Amino acid sequence: MSQPATILLVDDSRASRMLCAAVMRSLHPGLHLLEAGDGAAALALLDDALPDLAVLDMNMPGMSGIELAERLRLSHPGMKLALLTANAQEAVQRRAAALGVHFFRKPIGETVIADILALLE
Repeated sequence: MSQPATILLVDDSRASRMLCAAVMRSLHPGLHLLEAGDGAAALALLDDALPDLAVLDMNMPGMSGIELAERLRLSHPGMKLALLTANAQEAVQRRAAALGVHFFRKPIGETVIADILALLE
């Protein structure tokens, strides 16, 4: 990463967002992180910023991570997308793969976050 990347974290669990952000900052202190608790809030943030990567939870109120990924893929086709979820159903993984969304399993840990950040390279 030559200049600090911008990452959008979307998860309805504030604790998950905080943990993910803390691990990301420890691995890459210069990251610019945007956080949203649901899909609608995430889409609103895109009015002012264009993240290099969006990290999405699957199960959220209103709009699932896959539904948000579909909308992001249409509006920002070059944005890298990662689904970070405890939902490991094969149907979810297939749908993510069809959208070009990288799939990562919770729990959040340094190895998983390092693998997600590798998408920026």
